[in-house]
Amino acid sequence: MTGVTEHRTPHEGPRPGRRSAGAERQAATPDPRAAPPARGHHPVPGAGGPARPAGGYGPDAGPAAAGHPAHSGPSDHDGRTGHDGRTGHGGLTGHGGLAGDGCLAGDGVPARPAAAPQPAAAPAGAPPAFPAPSPGPTAHDGHRASAEAADQARFAQSDRLRYLDMATRRIARGLDLDETLQGLCRASVPAFADAVLCYLRDPLPVGDERTNAPVVLRLRRTDRIPEEPDTDGSRLPLLAPTADPPGATEPVRLVTDGPLASLLLCGRPVFGGDGSPDSEALAELLGNVPAGLPGMLPPGRRVIVAPLRGRRRVVGAVLLIRRADRPPFTEDDLLVASQLATHTALGVDKAVLYGREAYIADALQRAMLPSSLPRSTGVRLASRYLPAAETARVGGDWYDAIPLPGNRVALVVGDVMGHSMTSAAIMGQLRTTVQTLAGLDLPPEEVLHHLDEQAQRLGSDHIATCVYGVYDPVSHRLVMANAGHPPPVFLHPDGRAKTLRLPPGAPIGVGGVPFESVEVPAPPGATLLLYTDGLVESRTRDVWSGVERLRERLRTAAETTRPPQLEPLCDCVLDMLGPEDRDDDIALLAARFDGIPPRDVAYWFLEPQAQTPGRARRLVRRVLQRWELDSLSESTELLVSEVVTNAVRYATRPITLRLLRTEVLRCEVGDDAPTLPRMRHAAAGDEGGRGLFMVNRLARRWGATRLSTGKVVWFEQTLPAKRPDPS
Repeated sequence: MTGVTEHRTPHEGPRPGRRSAGAERQAATPDPRAAPPARGHHPVPGAGGPARPAGGYGPDAGPAAAGHPAHSGPSDHDGRTGHDGRTGHGGLTGHGGLAGDGCLAGDGVPARPAAAPQPAAAPAGAPPAFPAPSPGPTAHDGHRASAEAADQARFAQSDRLRYLDMATRRIARGLDLDETLQGLCRASVPAFADAVLCYLRDPLPVGDERTNAPVVLRLRRTDRIPEEPDTDGSRLPLLAPTADPPGATEPVRLVTDGPLASLLLCGRPVFGGDGSPDSEALAELLGNVPAGLPGMLPPGRRVIVAPLRGRRRVVGAVLLIRRADRPPFTEDDLLVASQLATHTALGVDKAVLYGREAYIADALQRAMLPSSLPRSTGVRLASRYLPAAETARVGGDWYDAIPLPGNRVALVVGDVMGHSMTSAAIMGQLRTTVQTLAGLDLPPEEVLHHLDEQAQRLGSDHIATCVYGVYDPVSHRLVMANAGHPPPVFLHPDGRAKTLRLPPGAPIGVGGVPFESVEVPAPPGATLLLYTDGLVESRTRDVWSGVERLRERLRTAAETTRPPQLEPLCDCVLDMLGPEDRDDDIALLAARFDGIPPRDVAYWFLEPQAQTPGRARRLVRRVLQRWELDSLSESTELLVSEVVTNAVRYATRPITLRLLRTEVLRCEVGDDAPTLPRMRHAAAGDEGGRGLFMVNRLARRWGATRLSTGKVVWFEQTLPAKRPDPS
């Protein structure tokens, strides 16, 4: 029987049957035509067939194949050994390039096929076996070589596809520029290249905007494997003689008809380096190094320049470099580089659009919230706002502080359901409605009632919660109403923290439910904390547990400093939040009640009679003498006379006159006539119409506010500087 060598594919085991001694000897004899084993290749035990060709898609294709330690995968810094996290042994392994494969050869030399099994020893007494004559080249040998070449091509194609799948997914993870470029660097080094340089336009174009400014590229990120010692102890530099090419960190201004501009407009990756047709473009990119970068980059096809072309325009370029001891790039590697560059450019476009949306969302949120809190006499304010997460920069939470007549201030915190542009738009409309209603000096329950009606007009699917209160520094009282909002926490001057039990009411937008107000004392030194449910509620904690935790936090803060400062108190409250507690956005408003002492307030009721202006002047003169403000007596009496005269002319009920001494001297005159006074240009023969011109000329500020019971006209005067104490 003629001996025939059995051909074994990677997916076939040995066929059953008897083999001749000649065939066994032929299988055991090494084939001189077989290729030498690949350096650094570690065959998988039990795997037969030819090894996979070196395609540069794993660390074994790099320095490890030449006797240097292999890097199992990229990480955040040079020489890192991170894991991909999607397979059992990481996305890039030390002995096979890709996890789950384990059989990439090292230097482009195919591994020797597995030897056939050795024949068993002949039994005792059997006749000796004579060697069969060695056959010459046959047609079967050519078929076997073709099959091996087809297997190698198939394995190389499969490796490229798996590598591109891993790399593109890693690049696509990023939402901003840093994450996208980091994904490219981690996917490229050391699996595909030994170094990568990412250049982006500065500034990056956004959307469809067009500019006539010259195109400028700036190096945004680099990554490389560290220099490793050679077998003789010397170093194998990546970029000799310097760590970075000259001018790599300098901005590159593109010449309109230059070689680099032509390369980028072409849109296809090309080989760079010494002797390449595109060496001039590479020299322009790296800083116009003369003479085609002699000795600056590895020789041969070890440099790829890949343009980054986004959806509409070129956004940059990527430089991929291999060491001199690693196999050069092939034509197939240009296709891989093209895919990497395409996905990176699309990721850059996505990051730019995401950054623009984030900027718009931040600007919208800032516009919806007060830019600064008013400085009201008798109360100090502090606030905080935190969005829910980076992906939800806008929300429906808001806070506000609205000055009211009589040095009062309205405090409001609300929450519209949702974290979208729609929620922010509804929140802005409700906040504007609250400001308008507060200007009418309506009671808190009336404000919530009209706010509920406005929310129903905006749509039945818009639900919000709100708490609204008015603080009067003269009477030291606080009137509040609640519409389905978490209860405020009140910190007493003695350090006790309690929850204000307000009638809960229905949320804004439900309709048909009345609201109630509650009046509570607000002594000097007390602190009120208004907040949204994002501060006290999360997936792991209900609202009332969070409220109790907040109350304990305030009580603990008051034990250290009494009363605690508002800004540190807000930070202390937010510090109790953990990473798992940021499920919702948070609005926080803290108010410290100082009040106005009774000795700085004077208040009278006057009948609307002809003698009332004169009486008002006498009352004001006495109070100013008691306050040692005689220098303001003449001007204040004149202004009071003009305003009171106007009130007496239109009022049908007793008018009110109040003087307040704070940082300024404030005078308020109220009556039951709803018509607001306005300055008019009096003719030469008119007897009236000049009083408000006099008020506007002599007063520091003045104004008129419509109330639910009429109106109030007020003016302010600057207090004289205090004389220094002679002692």
